[in-house]
Amino acid sequence: MSKAAAWPEQHASDLSAMQHALALAEQAVGLSDPNPRVGCVITDAQGRVLGSGHTQGAGQAHAEVMALRDAQARGADVRGAIAYVTLEPCAHYGRTPPCCEALVAAGLGRVVAALVDPNPQVAGQGMARLAAAGIQTETGLLAEAALEMNIGFFSRMQRGQPFVRMKIAASLDGQTALRNGQSQWITDSAARTDGHAWRRRAGAVLTGYGTVRDDDPRLDVRLVPTARQPMRVLIDSRLQTSPQAKLLDRDSGGGQVLIYCAVDPDTHPNAAPLQAAGAELCRLPNAQGKVELADVLKDLGRRGINELHVEAGAKLNGSLLREGLVDELLLYLAPKMLGAGLGMAEIGEFQSLDQALQWRWLECSPVGVDLRLRARHIAG
Repeated sequence: MSKAAAWPEQHASDLSAMQHALALAEQAVGLSDPNPRVGCVITDAQGRVLGSGHTQGAGQAHAEVMALRDAQARGADVRGAIAYVTLEPCAHYGRTPPCCEALVAAGLGRVVAALVDPNPQVAGQGMARLAAAGIQTETGLLAEAALEMNIGFFSRMQRGQPFVRMKIAASLDGQTALRNGQSQWITDSAARTDGHAWRRRAGAVLTGYGTVRDDDPRLDVRLVPTARQPMRVLIDSRLQTSPQAKLLDRDSGGGQVLIYCAVDPDTHPNAAPLQAAGAELCRLPNAQGKVELADVLKDLGRRGINELHVEAGAKLNGSLLREGLVDELLLYLAPKMLGAGLGMAEIGEFQSLDQALQWRWLECSPVGVDLRLRARHIAG
């Protein structure tokens, strides 16, 4: 995923306004999908805020329109003003009209975008239209932070699949459960709440049949406020899931349920009960009679999923990791040692150290009594 060129020396008010816009974009998390999370701040030449806003739910106003509406509500004149936006204003008709045209019509004098939009329907055209209208345009300010804000959207636009984040809660000696399967709770309540905040960022939460069988999770967001629930995705090659599983509970408040299988739903006896319980079944088999995981990611990309949050067991974790399908690890380590138990992932055996999967650390932060670690995959 590409990054914008480094921003030259900027005026302090430019930096402050874009930081404000990024804070606004954060408010679109759990709201704007499948659209990107975008914030916009409009200021006068002295840096005074005239209007601000962030992208609303799909089909509703984008950040630039919200900022223009806010300025109008304040009675502010935005002619000749500066708009700071965390992603290039769109240039196409989708569910809403092009934002670049709204900025031109409002008479803005300058537009600063953190990043060029990776959507092929935009891809520089928004900034080009602004420039053609005589508006000064610049890109690159706080580009790295803006990319992280929309890393899933960039992944879907550039790779055709979501950004995959795998969450694992484990002990210091790397165990996710005792040998008898007991795992609730290894980490403390603060880590569990924090984990729901990361679920909230995702368009979908994925697990495997084994986890549903053993833990019967709901896979919804309930420990933090959210405007929308992520899709719940299950890998169940043989359609063994009970129609009474909690993730299928219509009263749980969770999002759509999608089950990927390898058997034919038209002939399998458990297909109709699962469909009656509200699940959509999608057959994506591989040569081994299991679900083809790479095809799952492509299908989720086509469905508009930007970020995929994985909370699965060691077998599915291992398969995803072995196939190079995980972009980021989100690890919660409890200050406990469990001894012999179930590990994080069944990756298999390597014959030499240079076969090891490589990661780089992004973050190490205490969360209550536990530790949160984030690592990004280094492509081989």
